[in-house]
Amino acid sequence: MNDPVIVDCVRTPFGADGGVFRDTHPQDLAAAPLRALEERVGFDPASTVDDAAIGCVTAIDKQGSNIGRHATMVAGWGDAVPGFQLNRMCGSGQTTLNLAAASVKSGYRDVMIAGGVEHMTDHAIGDDAGERSETYHEQFPVGSQTNQFQGAELIADRWDITREDVDSIALDSQRRWKEAWDAGHYDSQVTPVETELDGEDITVEVDEHPRPETDRETLSNLPVIAREEGDGVIHAGNSSGVVDGSAALLVADPDVADDRGWDPMARIVDTHIVGVSPETILTGPLPATNEILAANDMTGADIDLFECNEAFASVVAAWLQDTDAEWDRTNVWGGAIAHGHPLGATGSMLVTKLAHQLQETGQRYGLSTMCIGLGMGVATIIERV
Repeated sequence: MNDPVIVDCVRTPFGADGGVFRDTHPQDLAAAPLRALEERVGFDPASTVDDAAIGCVTAIDKQGSNIGRHATMVAGWGDAVPGFQLNRMCGSGQTTLNLAAASVKSGYRDVMIAGGVEHMTDHAIGDDAGERSETYHEQFPVGSQTNQFQGAELIADRWDITREDVDSIALDSQRRWKEAWDAGHYDSQVTPVETELDGEDITVEVDEHPRPETDRETLSNLPVIAREEGDGVIHAGNSSGVVDGSAALLVADPDVADDRGWDPMARIVDTHIVGVSPETILTGPLPATNEILAANDMTGADIDLFECNEAFASVVAAWLQDTDAEWDRTNVWGGAIAHGHPLGATGSMLVTKLAHQLQETGQRYGLSTMCIGLGMGVATIIERV
């Protein structure tokens, strides 16, 4: 069986909560990277794409009724390209890639779109759950699970992570994003989006959420979220940003890519998914990383670049302690604390960023991992080709 390849991958700029994409329909946002892939690679969607898998966490209202299928139609791909929506919470976008890879490697599909979208201006995380007391089965009574902020604090407790530790990660995230953006490292992966805002036509080209002017004094004055001041470390400045955005990757069988004259960016080496305790909720990247490396007879030293989603800085700090990863090889162009975390799209965006990093640096292996709500973790290893 051939290892599937990533032919090309792209994302939209990320708009802040209530910002430049507040009037943009989520289906239009989901369609934007699909159009970009068609233009960049040059293919006829109807005769090329077997299926489109689009991650979306809060699939209600404008994001409901199978936004994966809507995205292909809004992109102008006609009736022949099917699509589906997938929800593995924050791991949705990376799961669509992993499933696309499995489908292609099995031989059941030749070419697939994997991606994700989230319009968080319309819906906050959890809007699809209703009242917790009505949503959770009696096997999981209210109080048996922590929320993500509490889980991030429990992680800080168990791994002896200080506020200075998490604020240092946050500062690096902002600084690294700024340096990478100014150096043009995002130019090849971010596609401008033409849309409307307050009745006026605009073109969105830049991430709106980053705050590169952030300093340690500013962070030190922010109140903690889940605990009393002085007894916690997690605050808005070291947590991921609430944003609107989407991303997509073109995944193909390498022989098909060769027949079509495509020049792939990376091959998908392996994928992995784990379950962990819903109490600490966010520790999934630790076993996901260690297990996928072991399964491939690799160590962290074999990985040139890592992406570990900055849902909360304490998650990254614990992951760094528990794996062979090093901070100077991780999130080198900034992370979700800076550019934001558009739930269903983030996993697709992280692998997109990783593939472009490998192309620019000429390095070989990259590993992307994410924590996921209700206690899960996902990981993907790619190799530049």
